[in-house]
Amino acid sequence: MNSRSGFVAVIGRPNVGKSTLINALLGQKVAAVSPRPQTTRRRQLGILTVENLQIVFVDTPGIHNPRHKLGEFLNQEAEEALEGVDVILWLVDASVEPTEEDARIASLLNGISPQTPRMLILNKMDLVKPDEESARAEAYSKMWSQAQVQKVSAVKRIGLGQLLEALTNLLPERPPEFPEEQITDVYEKDIAADLVREACLFKLRDEVPHGLAVRIDEFKERENGMAYIAATIFVERESQKGIVIGEGGKMLKAIGSAARKEIEEMGGRRVFLELRVKVEKDWRDNENALKKFGYVKKK
Repeated sequence: MNSRSGFVAVIGRPNVGKSTLINALLGQKVAAVSPRPQTTRRRQLGILTVENLQIVFVDTPGIHNPRHKLGEFLNQEAEEALEGVDVILWLVDASVEPTEEDARIASLLNGISPQTPRMLILNKMDLVKPDEESARAEAYSKMWSQAQVQKVSAVKRIGLGQLLEALTNLLPERPPEFPEEQITDVYEKDIAADLVREACLFKLRDEVPHGLAVRIDEFKERENGMAYIAATIFVERESQKGIVIGEGGKMLKAIGSAARKEIEEMGGRRVFLELRVKVEKDWRDNENALKKFGYVKKK
């Protein structure tokens, strides 16, 4: 049997489960996830390799109506991920009716050549009432014609086998692009930064997490096999700094403990994680700050 291999862009609005789906398909965590929108802030590859098959998933930020320069960068990252891929997956939250952001994505996708294989993934089917299922599927299908439709629940791991089988049939016959053991294109220290930010998203109140950025200042392997990581959490206002640190440092300690656990599971070794908090005023609308944190809006 000839090998099949290809790049698959996974696109959708914020918080529909793109990273959760890719982690579930890979069987391990390579992307940060949280219940909050815009957890993913850059394109990242998730590479699934099995016998005679390699699927390179391109995880993307959620497309949304931007309110600052960071939002513009995130949308551009997602839209550029559609260029030159072998298959496009549009992931939607089937538990709710289509939104304005879904309509925006549909407009973008309908401008792409229909020669690119396309698949509409109805996610969160475990939350859809039986009497609403067909109407919800029809509402999304009308927005993007000629797309294969698959129904899944990434969290419950329902429908993933059927999805992979259908996806495999759309991929071209060609050798794999990456070594069998490689699962992502992102360095471990960058994933660690995402996992620190993920912990912040879980632990902090509504508005604070969206103004956070994390920079890894030091990442060292020690002789005893432990990794030492020093990271800075940047916030936009002095008041946010106090919230992140918490009374007597309790919140920062809780964030560090949660992040350390995830980083240890990812790397398979013990980690010493040191966190500090700094203010970078209104960094999401500051071009220089965006560059410093790796969010460079291309001209």
